[in-house]
Amino acid sequence: MTDGSARSTRRRITVLGSTGSIGTSTVDLLARIPDEIEVRALVGGCNAALLAEQARLLNAEVAVLHDESRHDELKSLLAGTGVRTAAGRQAVIEAGAMEADWTMAAITGAAGLEPTLASVRNGHAVALANKEALVCAGDVMLRAVSDAKATLLPVDSEHNAIAQSLGGCDMETVEKIILTASGGPFRQSTLEDMRAATPEKALKHPTWSMGAKITIDSASMANKGLEVIEAARLFGLTEDRIDVLVHPQSVVHGLVQFRDGSLVSQMGSADMRIPIAHTLAWPKRMETPCGRLDLAAYGRLEFEAPDEVRFAPLRLARQVLRAGGAAPAVFSAANEIAVEAFLNRRIGFLGIGETIDAALQAMTENPELKSLDDVLHWDARGRELAEAHILRTSGHLRNHLSEAALNA
Repeated sequence: MTDGSARSTRRRITVLGSTGSIGTSTVDLLARIPDEIEVRALVGGCNAALLAEQARLLNAEVAVLHDESRHDELKSLLAGTGVRTAAGRQAVIEAGAMEADWTMAAITGAAGLEPTLASVRNGHAVALANKEALVCAGDVMLRAVSDAKATLLPVDSEHNAIAQSLGGCDMETVEKIILTASGGPFRQSTLEDMRAATPEKALKHPTWSMGAKITIDSASMANKGLEVIEAARLFGLTEDRIDVLVHPQSVVHGLVQFRDGSLVSQMGSADMRIPIAHTLAWPKRMETPCGRLDLAAYGRLEFEAPDEVRFAPLRLARQVLRAGGAAPAVFSAANEIAVEAFLNRRIGFLGIGETIDAALQAMTENPELKSLDDVLHWDARGRELAEAHILRTSGHLRNHLSEAALNA
């Protein structure tokens, strides 16, 4: 086979969010199959050094930073390599729109909505690791998927596990699906302990190694709430057909209960390269360096119902899923603001759930979201409502911390 024909058989790849935790795992897998791929675009946030390293490793066509202030640094790092560079919001969207056979959509938060939608409109496979794409913009995104005849491949370990457990079965044969949760660092903590929790303690996840935002979401179980909403969109299920089980070993990632009584699960080590590889090779399988499960070494697997009193975001997520309309977008936006405020010590840990609840309570209407502009409007509104609540209550937090220091 000639070099030209070899190139023509390579799959065209784009990675949105390549410098994040999902993105770096994706790059690791891509680097293992260089003869099978042709990397069109790598998109990072503000880490110019890492993005340049990835672009050189994968011989990317273009490297794009969201942070325009780091563009000169990126250009300098990639000078003479032949890799084109760009920066800024519009450049990120344009990278998402580049023709690709497979796109990893791993830009977190509302910033990932527009480039993910641009990728979907290509009509090819999109590996979805951006929860907000379906939580906030579910109807808009799914309509675009249908119009473009694109394929959505879930990357979240839980949704990927459900997809694998379904095995292509008709959803009419499914009684319910069950998402598992590790329980995070506060699984056995009291409300008092959680109220006093520091960002350092909340960032110590017992099982997974992830970025700060998703680690805090895991600690509060907001991530599981987002995943319940996402699962409803992905699999066309109502809220009452989606269960959650706390499973601290993180071996079983998802289960499907069929109407004949069968319960089918997917298991694997706590390594995000496994679900990423499943989407990358789909509908085939690829070899990975991930550790293999030794069930005998575990000896025992535990499961328990989640506590929706201590982990209020999970309860609130179920409420907004039932409410529909703009409520999920406000939930997601308020959670982003609350997590950032907690990491900056502006609110306490339990303040995350309180901020989400306050933002939802402050909504005076709950319209259907028919366009991306609608989604972005309500995302912004959710942030405003959350920030307003934090400003109202931050004085109380400062007083509480001062009293705690005096009593120490």
